[in-house]
Amino acid sequence: MGSISLRNAGLVATDTLFSNLNIVIADGDRVGLVAGNGNGKTTLLRAMAGLGELTSGEIVRSRGLQVGYVEQDMPADTFELTLYQAILAALPPADRDSDSWRVDVVLDEFETPDAMRHRLIRELSGGWQRIGLIARTWVLQPDALLLDEPTNHLDLGKLIQLENWINQAAKNIPVVIASHDRQFLDATTNRTLFLRPGESHYFALPYSKARLALDEVDVAAEAKREKDFKEVGRLRKQAAKLTNIGINSGSDLLVVKSKQLRDRAEKLESNALSLHKERSGEIKLSNSGTHARVLVAIENRDVSTPTGVKLFRIDKLHIFQGDRLVILGRNGTGKSQFMGLIHRAMLGTAEEGIRISPSVVPGYVDQGMSQLPVKGSPIEFIADRFDQGDQRSLSLLAAAGFPPEKQDRPIAQLSFGQRARLGLLALRLSQPNFYLLDEPTNHVDIAGQEKLEEEILAHEATCILVSHDRSFVRALGSRFFVIDNRRLTPIDSPEPFFAQMAAEANG
Repeated sequence: MGSISLRNAGLVATDTLFSNLNIVIADGDRVGLVAGNGNGKTTLLRAMAGLGELTSGEIVRSRGLQVGYVEQDMPADTFELTLYQAILAALPPADRDSDSWRVDVVLDEFETPDAMRHRLIRELSGGWQRIGLIARTWVLQPDALLLDEPTNHLDLGKLIQLENWINQAAKNIPVVIASHDRQFLDATTNRTLFLRPGESHYFALPYSKARLALDEVDVAAEAKREKDFKEVGRLRKQAAKLTNIGINSGSDLLVVKSKQLRDRAEKLESNALSLHKERSGEIKLSNSGTHARVLVAIENRDVSTPTGVKLFRIDKLHIFQGDRLVILGRNGTGKSQFMGLIHRAMLGTAEEGIRISPSVVPGYVDQGMSQLPVKGSPIEFIADRFDQGDQRSLSLLAAAGFPPEKQDRPIAQLSFGQRARLGLLALRLSQPNFYLLDEPTNHVDIAGQEKLEEEILAHEATCILVSHDRSFVRALGSRFFVIDNRRLTPIDSPEPFFAQMAAEANG
């Protein structure tokens, strides 16, 4: 039996991120770890793996437990190795000759083509690098598995394959998964830990059911808070009345009683529960509007690679104001090439078969946040690019989750979550009326995803969306298209495509 025990675990980084955390994660427990960006998930996972320390408390692993920790990026020293070599290098040097067969077994589990096994890590897509990270950990045959954002860069097919793998290969060991993908958490976990600065909450439920239970806790906490403050008001009013009577009558007893009531009120007020709010930064969008009805018209146009290889054809596609198009398709079918083509046309490049309304103001986000400058800091980027002025820029960045001490940090040193929020702030400040969103939820926490959904719907934003996040697609899409057999084809719902991907992943 293997287990990881957290005893009064806490983490302070300028502010308290979590405290007094007491849970035991045992064999068969698959825990979803949920918190906003920068709120301690990675630090907690590293501490559980024995690679870092918390501010308080302790983490106890059962005797002899070998913990496998899958971080977010491939080590730099693997980039010039092939995928096979990078996984082999994870084995102890003395075991590499005798146990090299393990590498093939693990790669077989992830249905890795032979050609892919011998490609250099630096040549692999982000999704295959993610598979490589997991394989490097799994080849060591760990007794517990910790996964930090395992779904980033995975296409839908690989994501569903990973769900199946966790539910089969890792079903009998302790597993902790930090993820912002709500459906992935539902599919792979049976417990959920919500990290919070005040009281964290642990439920023996997958994410969606745990979220409902958490909402009930928050509603009860707010009701208690309101009740406590009403009692505070009553006690202070009674104390003031007794003070006046005591002074007028010269009764020291009433004055003492009045002080006791005030002390009770102060204690109750200081202990009153506050409604928890995610502190990872706001996400806001805008919609500059347009009177045009048809914003994009495409007829008889091929979408090709930069080298001219045809990917698929669009016979006819008109995008109307208020449309929220979702483009579905397997990896490599041309979704991102299509988004880039539309973006170039909106910026004024003449593209045969594509007409863009002159009133269109595009807002573009790709999965690599390539619209962010390579050099400079967030404050320089926002103040200079959008002519906001220093003070206004400081306020905008603070609201987006960048405290003053982080606003001068080089953009290249920001976490992926921070870059995503900076990119979304820049998107808002460009004041578009047409959004091109290519995997916009990569590295955005769940609270941010829900806020992004809310903003798009509230502003009735016209957009084209590419995403592997099934919850996000279901929440936003009004029209759906799939790239299949080298054609862009309209479909009524994304569900048949999701079901097809699941069936293929299940073999």
